[in-house]
Amino acid sequence: MTAMTEASTIFTGMRGRRITVVGDVMLDRFVSGSVSRISPEAPVPVLRRGQEINMPGGAANVARNLAHLGVETILIGVTGKDDHASMLDAALQHEPAIRFQAIVDNRRATIVKTRFSASGQQILRVDDEDTSPLSPQLEKKIIAATRKALRKSDLLVISDYNKGVISATTAREMIALARDAGVPVLADPKKMDASIYAGVTIITPNLGEAQQLFGTSATDIDTITPLAEDACKKHGIDSILVTLGSEGMLLAGRDLFPCHIRSHAQSVYDVSGAGDTVIATMAATMAAGADPMMATRLANTAAGVVVGKAGTSTVTPGEILAEIIQGTDTGLDGLLRRISAWRTEGLTIGFTNGCFDQLHPGHLWIMEQAAATCDRLIVGLNSDASTRALKGPTRPFQHEERRAAVLASLPMVDAVVVFDEKTPARLIRAVKPDRLIKGGDYKAEDVVGRKTVLARGGKVVIIPTVEGYSTTRLSQPRG
Repeated sequence: MTAMTEASTIFTGMRGRRITVVGDVMLDRFVSGSVSRISPEAPVPVLRRGQEINMPGGAANVARNLAHLGVETILIGVTGKDDHASMLDAALQHEPAIRFQAIVDNRRATIVKTRFSASGQQILRVDDEDTSPLSPQLEKKIIAATRKALRKSDLLVISDYNKGVISATTAREMIALARDAGVPVLADPKKMDASIYAGVTIITPNLGEAQQLFGTSATDIDTITPLAEDACKKHGIDSILVTLGSEGMLLAGRDLFPCHIRSHAQSVYDVSGAGDTVIATMAATMAAGADPMMATRLANTAAGVVVGKAGTSTVTPGEILAEIIQGTDTGLDGLLRRISAWRTEGLTIGFTNGCFDQLHPGHLWIMEQAAATCDRLIVGLNSDASTRALKGPTRPFQHEERRAAVLASLPMVDAVVVFDEKTPARLIRAVKPDRLIKGGDYKAEDVVGRKTVLARGGKVVIIPTVEGYSTTRLSQPRG
């Protein structure tokens, strides 16, 4: 199995997986505007406020990343009883794959990070937070909620931002609960005592956190690697993944050969939430069957994508696969020869079509269901020109060659063919499929190509879409 095929199989295997995330949830606010003068009161810029966007942050952004990869997520965190808690809850309501279990502390405010920027440059961040420890009663609620969630979870993520929710006591109790349940644990550590994470599958410190954990100021890979291995052996941690910014990632552990993976980033726009994307991708891919090495490679690719976006962003399976795939034949002549051979074998030919821009979990669901109706599935892909005509001048986000290669890498797809027209009517007449499959709220009589298929004794199949997933929605920040 090639790395590309393995990656595609992993992403299609995420559906039905469930991950519990426990940690410091917060509201991320992004205020953008323009600066044209310096204040007469002090030597500081005057920001003329423009757009304001609210997004889930901290552990909530980890959950959002998991949801956009196609994993069902239980999110456990603490909020105050205030307007910011309502804003956070409203933002998470737009994510059907996330079940948010908010534990309310009437004595503390919901954590808010507000970033001010002008011309794409962040000029100020203001944090509103109470980082005092939780009361024993609230800690018990956190543990009780975690114990219940682990009964139906494939993996536990501890997302510690050092804001009071994850104490040494709760961390140890949650790890013990997960071990008893046979559930792997990934932790983003902020505590500088590595013994707290004894029994964890993988911890994911950045370089600064790793230096504190290992008691070193070294930055070179040759020095950090044996320190990471020693920490794993001493504290019973399976592996440590050190994120190194522009230098990539280092994976080291007790039972694996250390590996340094170079950064995959092409350009860096905003590193906000990049660590959340890393641990979410590690968790989702491992829950779907990836080994730590493969999970690290995919997480490194995901990080390279997300730092090119603004704000606390997420990535979709299609964006990750597009960075690692190779080209594919999308011509009609070759496809028709393959179809002829398939028909000689008595195989049923299925056809579905779409733009499939930034392949997401909703697309994967349609592919899986479509493939179940036939022996061979052909995907008709709108070309770049066709996609622009249908979706507008800013689309597609990904070139047709990348979109086609991503689709062709999926295990349930047997062929991809690109068409330039707004509809696949001409293509369907050429392919003559036995099953014409369409995802969405269509009526069979409205599906393009219906008459062609029915005239040959074929069938039209309508597959309901998965709520909450669309390229347009996933590519836009939530305000």
